[in-house]
Amino acid sequence: QVRLVESGGGLVQPGGSLRLSCAASGSIFRAYTMGWYRQAPGKEREMVAQISSGGTPNYADSVKGRFAISKDNAKNTMYLQMNGLKPEDTAVYYCNAPYGTNRYRLDWGQGTQVTVSS
Repeated sequence: QVRLVESGGGLVQPGGSLRLSCAASGSIFRAYTMGWYRQAPGKEREMVAQISSGGTPNYADSVKGRFAISKDNAKNTMYLQMNGLKPEDTAVYYCNAPYGTNRYRLDWGQGTQVTVSS
């Protein structure tokens, strides 16, 4: 099965930027919609952004205008550029390939922690 590895998280001040990466062990980005998800302590996992196999992005209202999702099919890597970070963006960020309702094609990776704090 294809494995996903997230990276790029860290501690950043409010208003700062981070770029997350999601590396896949196989070629899946051409075939499937992919997404970034996050889970804050005590909260359910939520969708942050998705990108279709053809490259069409979709964003949660809370990140529109601040985050940008992209992918490099040749490198089997997906990115999440996060600008204008807010404390409420603090969470563990994961990537996966969604299908149906709340279903995912792959096992969840370890995620990458993003902490926004002054």
